[in-house]
Amino acid sequence: MTTSPTLLLVILIGAAVGGGVLLLVHALTPRPAERVAAAPSQLLAQLKGAGRTLPLAIGAGLLVLLLTQWIVVALACAALVLFWDRLFGGTRAAREGVARIEALAAWTESLRDTVAGAVGLEQAIPATAHAASPAIASDLFALSDRLRVRVPLPMALQRFADDMDDSGADLIIAALILNSRLRGPGLRGVLTSLAGSARQELEMRQRVNAGRRSTQRSVQIVVGVTIAFVVGLALFNPAYVEPYGSPVGQLVLLVVLAFFAAGIMWLRRLSVFEAPERFLRSLDAKGRD
Repeated sequence: MTTSPTLLLVILIGAAVGGGVLLLVHALTPRPAERVAAAPSQLLAQLKGAGRTLPLAIGAGLLVLLLTQWIVVALACAALVLFWDRLFGGTRAAREGVARIEALAAWTESLRDTVAGAVGLEQAIPATAHAASPAIASDLFALSDRLRVRVPLPMALQRFADDMDDSGADLIIAALILNSRLRGPGLRGVLTSLAGSARQELEMRQRVNAGRRSTQRSVQIVVGVTIAFVVGLALFNPAYVEPYGSPVGQLVLLVVLAFFAAGIMWLRRLSVFEAPERFLRSLDAKGRD
């Protein structure tokens, strides 16, 4: 390349400092009250959510740039570090989804056993909240607080469904809303069937997640080996990859990396669990969406 590594490093550091100055000026600029109350910028929310990932991404990009002197690879490595959780961090969301379904099944069974003792829903729900799993305990405590302040049971259950924001919970809560309005018999049998359905969904989700974890590990191995291979060639056999140092070579490398990125996104999409659409959604929740 015709540009020296020192000049490229100075340009990147200047860009990073300039971006920080712009964010500082934006934060210190006074705004009208109505703009302060408005929804925050999506870009600023993403930058705040990045946390320590953004400095790591910048450091990785600078390190690769100094080792290879390839701007395209440096930017690709920085983007990979920055979006690593979104590309390969689905296991945490999958574990949280499985924990929520298991907690719902256990709470439904506990509610069924409590209702069997001739106890109404208004008394059974607060009684079962204390023994619920931490995955849903906060939402159940909020539901219990609404019942204590005399919020009507159907309205409190609807808000509970909005707090849970889960299609599996909608089935259980819809049955509770119907029973709270009709006060008919058979609630115990319905809760037994719903708990069994939740257990079946839990077993299915665990099998699916086990299969998709292997896909995610394969993607991580492919990405790691590719990066190590490219950096290793640039360090130990620079003559072999010398054509990529020219502007045309950088464009060719950009096309190759674009194909790699498309393949990774496709594999990532295969490993994402698409939850069913909710049906028990209030007008306020639709307005927030």
